[in-house]
Amino acid sequence: MKKIVYVLAAAIVTIAIIVSLQPKNESNIAYHITLADPTLYKNGIFTDSFKIQNGTYHFGFVPSGDSPQNLSISLKGENFSFNEDFILSRTIHNTGISSYYTWDYTGKKSVEITQDQQVQIIINPHGNLIGSVSVDLIK
Repeated sequence: MKKIVYVLAAAIVTIAIIVSLQPKNESNIAYHITLADPTLYKNGIFTDSFKIQNGTYHFGFVPSGDSPQNLSISLKGENFSFNEDFILSRTIHNTGISSYYTWDYTGKKSVEITQDQQVQIIINPHGNLIGSVSVDLIK
């Protein structure tokens, strides 16, 4: 039992170090939210609005095993609409001395914005208001 705890702790520390060492170009982040508090939701849905410039954007996520299994995201603008249902998937990594999981959402992650506009983002975690996830929209 102790071995499992040590392996799990080592995997978490390793992932945290890798994530912290990756360069972050925050100037390319058009939108960011970390959903880790049930009070951010109204009737189980998170909504916000922001201005976005034309261009191609990609969704990025920082999920964990406790993140919502299903995450529906909609973007709605004046002449624009995007809807996608993302599914949490896990990948096991075997290093020879230990095994650990990483998580990511599968689904269409690219979106094309054809003109500068105000958009509304709607995120539905399908009832999982406690599991945390960060959502980025990156140009």
